[in-house]
Amino acid sequence: MKITLNREYATRHLGVAILFAALCGWFLYDGSIQWPAENAAWERRTGTTVAAALAAHPELKREHEKENRNDIPPHWPEEIARQHQFAGICALAACLIAGLVGLNWKRTLEWDDTQMNGSLTGGKPLLFTDIVGVEDAQWEKKGILVLFAKDGRRVTLDAWHHAGVEALVAKILPKKDAEPKA
Repeated sequence: MKITLNREYATRHLGVAILFAALCGWFLYDGSIQWPAENAAWERRTGTTVAAALAAHPELKREHEKENRNDIPPHWPEEIARQHQFAGICALAACLIAGLVGLNWKRTLEWDDTQMNGSLTGGKPLLFTDIVGVEDAQWEKKGILVLFAKDGRRVTLDAWHHAGVEALVAKILPKKDAEPKA
C-alpha cells in the first residue's frame, strides 16, 4: 500500500493559489492597463499631465481629498505602484501555496507487512519492528502521528496532507481507532 496526496487538501490549497493568481492578474491589469488609461483620458480631457497636476497640488495626495475634483488625476503614480506591489504579494502567495502542495505531492511512502519505505523514511526501509516510539498526542485532533526508529529517524504521518495514512496507522496502532476525530 502507499500514501497519496489528499485530494481535499490539494483542491482547497490549489483553489486558494488560483484565487491569489487571479488577484495578481487583477492588480496587474489595473496598475498596467486600466488606471494608466484612465489617467491618459484625464490628461486628454484636461490638457495637462499627471506630473503637472501633482506639482500644482502636492497637498492633495490622500484618496478622500480628491473626490469630485476635475483638476486632480484619477490615480496617483503611488497608487499605480501599489497595484504592482499587491500583484507581487499575490503572486508570491500563489507560488508558495502551490509549492507547498507540490512538496507534499512529492513525499512518498509505501509499505508491506514488514516495512515501509519512501521519502518520509529518508529513502531507507524502516522495519515495523524498528519503531521504538510513537507520539500519538495529535492523532485524535489533527491526524498527525510521529514514529521514532531505533536509528534515530523520525517519520511524521499527516492524514490531512496524505490519503492512506489511516490504513498505515491501523497497522502500527492496532489497539486504537485509526480514524482521526477531526
